[in-house]
Amino acid sequence: MISLRAERKEVTSIKSDALIMFIPSDEKNKKSIKRKLGALLGKSIVPTVLDDIKGKQGETTVLYTPDIFSAKRIILSGIGESEKLSLEYLRRAGAAAAKTAVRMKLSSVAYMLDIFENNDVPLNASLADISCALAEGAALGTYTFSHYFTDEEQRSHPLQTVSFNASRKNTLNDIKEGIYKASNICRGVYLARDLGNTPGIDLYPETLAAIARDECRKAGCKVTIFDEKKIQSLKMGGIVSVSKGSERPPRFVIIEWNGGKRLEKPYVLIGKGITFDTGGISIKPSAGMGDMKMDMSGAAAVIGTMQAAASLKLPVNIVGLIPACENMPSGKAIRPGDVIRIMNGKTVEVDNTDAEGRLILADALVFAKRYKPKAVVDLATLTGACVVALGHYATGMMGNDSSVIESLKAAGERSYERVWELPLYDEYEKLIKSDIADVKNMGGRWAGAITAGWFLKKFVDDYPWVHLDIAGTAILAENADYTQKGASGIGVRLLIEWLRMMRT
Repeated sequence: MISLRAERKEVTSIKSDALIMFIPSDEKNKKSIKRKLGALLGKSIVPTVLDDIKGKQGETTVLYTPDIFSAKRIILSGIGESEKLSLEYLRRAGAAAAKTAVRMKLSSVAYMLDIFENNDVPLNASLADISCALAEGAALGTYTFSHYFTDEEQRSHPLQTVSFNASRKNTLNDIKEGIYKASNICRGVYLARDLGNTPGIDLYPETLAAIARDECRKAGCKVTIFDEKKIQSLKMGGIVSVSKGSERPPRFVIIEWNGGKRLEKPYVLIGKGITFDTGGISIKPSAGMGDMKMDMSGAAAVIGTMQAAASLKLPVNIVGLIPACENMPSGKAIRPGDVIRIMNGKTVEVDNTDAEGRLILADALVFAKRYKPKAVVDLATLTGACVVALGHYATGMMGNDSSVIESLKAAGERSYERVWELPLYDEYEKLIKSDIADVKNMGGRWAGAITAGWFLKKFVDDYPWVHLDIAGTAILAENADYTQKGASGIGVRLLIEWLRMMRT
């Protein structure tokens, strides 16, 4: 990941390949920026140049500086209309500027924050939050997954250092606070994206568990890994059954961060860890099956969140649970029509082996009861039906506790990893009624995301619980402002924001 840092220097003495400055699209506020640039660069040239700059969101323009500057360029990044400015627009502007620097093959840039320090562009947010948003945009917008390239130029990343410059001494600490938060959160997102983008030939239950152990222990977490024998002894029938078709044995990973009081109940995060999903005997069509290396995006989000929470030393107790399997077809695989038994003894008729994620999550939801949790949140690329309903811009949400649902909505708006509640009306329960077992794992053609949620609800005990279906938001088909095609790392920023809110 690029290095993020805060500093305070005179603008002419900043040693960087480019200075990043921000400009709004409305004329009133743009005029004041023009005057400041005119004073810096020379009044005779700047007004003419700036007349052609619209300041639209995502627009960037490169100017070249006089010899008195150590930095030879200024990249102007548009932030749109001042009245509509938000932290999300700053993330996008931060990303646009950084991506321009990457295209120019620059190795260092310095973001100038004076217009926010001086309130030249009003925004109802702290300077720490503004700095964090810009840094998130810069880091996440320039993420690349280049591990498998053999060409050194394709493997290398030109942009190495991004600094954020305070124009006043009394604002430096606020900026440092924002950069510290962004650095740790973005490392968690990078980890989640890297895990999601890694092919199944290299990422399978054992290696996923090992990476979770190594990365989270380095951050200060306690990590416990159950092997196949231990999973069987706990009678985790969902995990055992799904993994039968694969030569790769399952794993169950427990990650603990104890940043709160010793006896304080934890928040439990559960991530679906299907490291590759063929659909099993109910095999998927070949088109697009390669994306199923990302069917463990829920697990990736939990691992990234646990790493970030520990690095930030959040004052809260958190437990991450990851059931990890590979869903493959073979002579040993479970079949449609089979009946399996989950950890709590409930029986499930397997109507479709491609509805496997809910089977392993059921065991994890039962296991979560041991912690007497304040709340449980599970994340899973669970249903194509959720993608049909919400597309790639919102995560589907269901649950049994309105306060947790509302707090996640608020965290989603702040992080811009937005969630949308779907109903768990009692009428939907009959769709997963089985003739031969306690429940079946498919509800038919209609309301597929909701019947999947209802299935999970069957294994939730008397704790507050929310299910997040990230099928549409975790796996992306194209680049956007600060996301790229492939694994988005969704969930890390949402959950960190939510956990921070829970402590205030």
